[in-house]
Amino acid sequence: MTDARAQLVMDSFLPMVQAGFMVSLPLAMISFVCGILIAIGVALVRISPSDNILHHILLKLTKYYVGIIRGTPLLVQLSIVFYGLPALGIYIDPIPAAIIGFSLNTGAYASETIRSAILSVPKGQWEAGFSIGMTYMQTFRRIIAPQAFRVAVPPLSNDFIGLFKNTSLASVVTVTELFRVAQQYANLSYDFLPVYIEAGVVYWCFCMVLFLIQARIEKRFSRHIAK
Repeated sequence: MTDARAQLVMDSFLPMVQAGFMVSLPLAMISFVCGILIAIGVALVRISPSDNILHHILLKLTKYYVGIIRGTPLLVQLSIVFYGLPALGIYIDPIPAAIIGFSLNTGAYASETIRSAILSVPKGQWEAGFSIGMTYMQTFRRIIAPQAFRVAVPPLSNDFIGLFKNTSLASVVTVTELFRVAQQYANLSYDFLPVYIEAGVVYWCFCMVLFLIQARIEKRFSRHIAK
């Protein structure tokens, strides 16, 4: 490695790490929380008994939503939110646009995870709640949700790690996150390989920490299940 390349790698390292902590990680966390809220709502609509026309309409809408989001690339979704909506007179700043895109994407995928986790709880648990006078939502909140949450933790943890890596796509909507910082340094020097490799290493380090956190969370929940 030449001295110029070594200096480039050293100069870009700290800004990339700072962008990871200050932008990429918060962006992933906020989008994940919003996505989970969307996913819970979608999952509940899809598993609830269809007993009226409003629920039937919501069921159709959620099916289309999940199908469209899962059937189109995340990059296209972000581009539509940031570059497409202005054609309709809707202008959204880069970070909110990224959060909207990531949240909608996460909500669609996580809804299937949450729906499967809820359906994994034996039907007898629902009947037990109804038998003691609980309403549908009381039964879900007090009996079903805690059990389903334990089942959903491992796949949702993987979803979060995947979302953190996908925040690199926010550079497309001009968010100055980790990868966009790498692009800026690479563009200044026209020496792309070392900077992009370094960006990959920084992402890998972040993900290794997240993997360790995931392992501890899963271990903790496995103990509760064993008890």
